[in-house]
Amino acid sequence: MRKFLLVVIITVLFVGCKKEDSINAQSIIDKSIEISGGKKTNNSTINFNFRKRHYKAIRSKGTYQLERELKDSLNVIKDILSNEGFERYINSELVKVADSMIPRYSASVNSVHYFSVLPYGLNDAAVNKQYLDKVKLKGKYYYKIKVTFNQEGGGEDFDDVFIYWVDAESFKTAYIAYSYAEPDGLGFRFREAYNERYVNGIRFVDYNNYKPKEASATLEKLDELFENDKLQLLSKIELENISVN
Repeated sequence: MRKFLLVVIITVLFVGCKKEDSINAQSIIDKSIEISGGKKTNNSTINFNFRKRHYKAIRSKGTYQLERELKDSLNVIKDILSNEGFERYINSELVKVADSMIPRYSASVNSVHYFSVLPYGLNDAAVNKQYLDKVKLKGKYYYKIKVTFNQEGGGEDFDDVFIYWVDAESFKTAYIAYSYAEPDGLGFRFREAYNERYVNGIRFVDYNNYKPKEASATLEKLDELFENDKLQLLSKIELENISVN
């Protein structure tokens, strides 16, 4: 009887360990991308409005064209970022952009499109993922994943560091935090997803955008500050008039 119980205990422990071993950053992100409509995002045309600008993303089998259009009383300015590089049009005419400004404009266009379909994009070649922990936040459990970028292929802000909190049951990304370079050190942001909706099978959310109240904050502890009401709401990230083809 003792031998039987010992075998059962060892089996349970072994299975438990194997299950824990199978929980890693890559598998978590794969599931999160899948549940958010990643395969459909691969071949799609997405339109939306954000802060008085119109955005359009065309993706097809690895090629992409990311657009931003702004209209004022005199001009229509369209920026296009694609596999071929960056272009700017004013009233449908291609204009010359200073080389020094191309990385800045490119990053500005890319960042809005990047956040609009997260976690899509986290399997790009320049992305590094690390499983940190399973944590409890606002009464629910989340897998905490750290994301960094290689300099090659990582864009102008390759040294930014992100953390994703992925729901341990649904595998949907619920919170995102990141650090970025400022003239006097690092800045931090923490985003809380809300207003989830699926449009033609692709998940979209809006975000409450926070910053720490404390100067001593660190990226890895932003979830604790959020839990303890030590973050300040800065703005809301809201996508409007979304369409997907």
